[in-house]
Amino acid sequence: MQRYIYDNWNSVMDSNHNPLRHIPDLQVRHLVMQILAFMWATVFSIMIVNSLTAFMYSAIGHIVFVGAVVITVATFKTAETNPGVFKLKKGYHSPGRSRNYMWINGEKFILPENDPGGEHE
Repeated sequence: MQRYIYDNWNSVMDSNHNPLRHIPDLQVRHLVMQILAFMWATVFSIMIVNSLTAFMYSAIGHIVFVGAVVITVATFKTAETNPGVFKLKKGYHSPGRSRNYMWINGEKFILPENDPGGEHE
């Protein structure tokens, strides 16, 4: 009986076993599974609670939670594969004012040769 339940679960919930296994791109397969899950969550929440407002709060909460998980996983993966992204650059790096020029309203202004820089002179 337990094996029967497990096989039935996989035939629907595991994209390696259900008909979506024919989609070669794993990310697209995952997206389709997410869309189907969102659709079924909508159906059940409207059917059981009979309230679109309750569904909206639940959907927003789930989207925020899943989004946080995705950002965390992406950050961990980036740290694992390309840790140099998180390295801070040394030196004087200000986007608004550098040692040689300033950008004001999209125009580049060249500063005098002996300009010390900074904002408090």
